[in-house]
Amino acid sequence: MPEMQLDKSKESVPLSRSIGAFIFGLLQTFFRIIFRLIYGTKGEHMPPITDPILLESATSLAKKIRNKELSSVQVLESFIRRVKEVNPLLNCVVDERYDDAHKEAVAADELIKSGTYTAEQLAEQKPFLGVPITTKDCISVKGMLFTAGLYARREVRAEKDAEAMALMRKAGAIPFALTNVSEVCMWWESNNTVHGRTRNAYDTNRIVGGSSGGEGCTQSAAASPFGLGSDIGGSIRMPAFFNGIFGHKPSKLVVSNDGQFPTPFSAEQNSFLGLGPMSRFAEDLRPMLQIMAGEKAALLRLSKPVELERVKFYYQETDGGGRMVSAVDADLLQSMQRIVQHLRQKFGHAQVERVQLPEFRQSAAIWFANMRDDSGHGFSFQLGDLRYEINTYLEMLKWMVGASKHTFIGLTTALMDNQQCQHGSSKYHHLVAKRDALRQTLQQLLGDNAVLIYPTHPTVAPYHNEPIMRPINFSYTGIINVLGFPATAVPLGLGSEGVPLGVQVIANFNEDRLCLAVAEELERAFGGWTRPEVRL
Repeated sequence: MPEMQLDKSKESVPLSRSIGAFIFGLLQTFFRIIFRLIYGTKGEHMPPITDPILLESATSLAKKIRNKELSSVQVLESFIRRVKEVNPLLNCVVDERYDDAHKEAVAADELIKSGTYTAEQLAEQKPFLGVPITTKDCISVKGMLFTAGLYARREVRAEKDAEAMALMRKAGAIPFALTNVSEVCMWWESNNTVHGRTRNAYDTNRIVGGSSGGEGCTQSAAASPFGLGSDIGGSIRMPAFFNGIFGHKPSKLVVSNDGQFPTPFSAEQNSFLGLGPMSRFAEDLRPMLQIMAGEKAALLRLSKPVELERVKFYYQETDGGGRMVSAVDADLLQSMQRIVQHLRQKFGHAQVERVQLPEFRQSAAIWFANMRDDSGHGFSFQLGDLRYEINTYLEMLKWMVGASKHTFIGLTTALMDNQQCQHGSSKYHHLVAKRDALRQTLQQLLGDNAVLIYPTHPTVAPYHNEPIMRPINFSYTGIINVLGFPATAVPLGLGSEGVPLGVQVIANFNEDRLCLAVAEELERAFGGWTRPEVRL
């Protein structure tokens, strides 16, 4: 589709919107100055990496374990030591099962030593045998905490594994730790009244994102080789971006959401939610997704080679000026241009084309409307543990005197949720139609052999609590959830503020393999995950 059919960025902009954007920009600049004054220079330093095992991908570790170059026990103990080193500073891990994991690692080593299976058979049947894995505190792991950051669930433990984790266990992975989330997983900073706040490994004054923020942080600090996340508005991709790792939101309804809390209120909401893989290395995503997708893996054709020289690359640098959404940072715009330059040099100018889809300006409104359903329940029901609606106004009064067990942002989100358009209203139908039109446009644009490269977020990791001043910035990821497309967050090194840069790569339904292939290409070109200090 030619650029001119899509690029409407030069259309006239109403004066009121221009003035509003200008004022919002001034406020953003003012608040950024205030937060810099509050937090000062960069936060505390992480302990350096002294164990080379921590620098390996999960795929590499699995290969070395089954080939007896490393033992599962050895690998597990390395990551447990690393968690104990970094967690007092970062607060990313909130529960552990080290003793049970150790027994399972011993069993994995004994299976390998028994000779019952060849290394080739293990690679086929148990591709991650003996590799430690983590997940967030809203994806159930039998016997571990299952709180979703909600105080009312502070003592709840999972009775069984989530289906995605059960499949990873069947493939040989060993759960050993649980990671922090935002309250009920509906905010993009990981902080709650059960476990507290998680801090960014690159700058402890910055956020780790949410709701898979503890997971992203744990991996970026080299305290876990890989893990599972979940994403209904960007909860895999934003933490992957803020923590400089890879994260993939699969195509809708490919990976089971069974074992996730809170559960969606409707079948359509269930299609927006996606459990997906997170890792420091792009090569881990494909085999993880193959396992997690279970019987639906065939839909994705992940083993089919991707010929990148035949892929069409579209890119869009901003959302076009969404209301109450921050402008894209200069570092991120420069990163996009570096990607464009690399792709054009390697694959040719004709294959890389700029687009500007004007509907992206309404991403937040479209997401909020499409999240509505006919259950009559909203975020205040989730804060009530899916058992009752909390009295949001009363809880806010209690919060002001330190008596509420909810976070300020959780209560604010519930109040904002109550103000959104209602399911079945004319505005609701209008915005659902907008989503459908945008979905059709993107399907036509992407076909079965193209990707869209788009910012994961308009700014690099903000300071703690700063998201309150820019709550709608999640719209860059949220819009992809309600469209249902797969998207991979790809790290691009560190920017001028010393925190990660990145983009997301979007493809058509069930064309996840294109996202993953482009992620691997960008990792080769730009280095991927930036390791913490290493002293071997």
